[in-house]
Amino acid sequence: MSISWKGIFPAFTTKFTANDTLDLALFEKGLQSQLDAGVDGIVLGGSLGEASTLTTDEKETLVKLAIEIAGPVPVVLNIAEGATKEAIKQAALGKSWGVKGLMLLPPMRYKSDDRETLTFFKSVAQSTDLPIMIYNNPVDYKVDVTLDIFEQLQECDNIQAVKESTRDVSNVTRLINRFGDRYKILCGVDTLAMEELLMGADGWVGGLVTAFPRETVAVYRLIKAGMIEEARAIYRWFLPLLELDIHPKLVQYIKLAEAQVGLGSEYVRAPRLTLVGEERERVLRIIKEGIASRPDLKVDQLIS
Repeated sequence: MSISWKGIFPAFTTKFTANDTLDLALFEKGLQSQLDAGVDGIVLGGSLGEASTLTTDEKETLVKLAIEIAGPVPVVLNIAEGATKEAIKQAALGKSWGVKGLMLLPPMRYKSDDRETLTFFKSVAQSTDLPIMIYNNPVDYKVDVTLDIFEQLQECDNIQAVKESTRDVSNVTRLINRFGDRYKILCGVDTLAMEELLMGADGWVGGLVTAFPRETVAVYRLIKAGMIEEARAIYRWFLPLLELDIHPKLVQYIKLAEAQVGLGSEYVRAPRLTLVGEERERVLRIIKEGIASRPDLKVDQLIS
């Protein structure tokens, strides 16, 4: 199996009804908007997808529906488990459901050392032939996947990419200097996406793309086409919205944005609660200001 690991990969949200069940009609509508904009892959079951609150049956339902809708666009399942054997089980389930690849976090709820982190990744990779993207986010998850760990992971052919979320733009250059094109690099922090793409990142695992898919795809394709000024203009408009991605309540913030553009709802699953009061009004102002000044894209030839 293979994935190109380049382009725009939305970290897709899970849509819920007011009764806390899966809203499959809204899930399909939102997903179709991503496909219509020209995204290159779909990531399900990530932090933004509220994976820790989903049952295995719900994950299966969402994965199979996404695969049916996405057609040739690869669906990637995120794995964020506390136990190695459970991560291996999730990888096997993902393959049985038909996913084309995996995004793999270090073990959750335990701060593993380098030897443990390496062994965890190798154990999962050796259990499957699915392509794997390692999610490196030491800021939020407290485990740094160092260059030395990536050095030793090279023997696992199916570990092919990294979601680069260290929040250090220069890490893109460090990875390229050390490994060349051995690993594809996808930016995982919305507010650093243009900077990392300019430094050679291959793609962008986005959050606000779920509400603003055409603008996200446009930024990526303009950069890759060398149209930097045009990309920068969109990115400058986009930044206040992209900053909603780097808050502990990114799920609530991004779902509020989705609701405002008609691609989702505000419903989240407990223990998360929907926004209220001053916080909701503050975030809503940012979103409405962004919508009101939304750029008139003139790059249809790049988006079609």
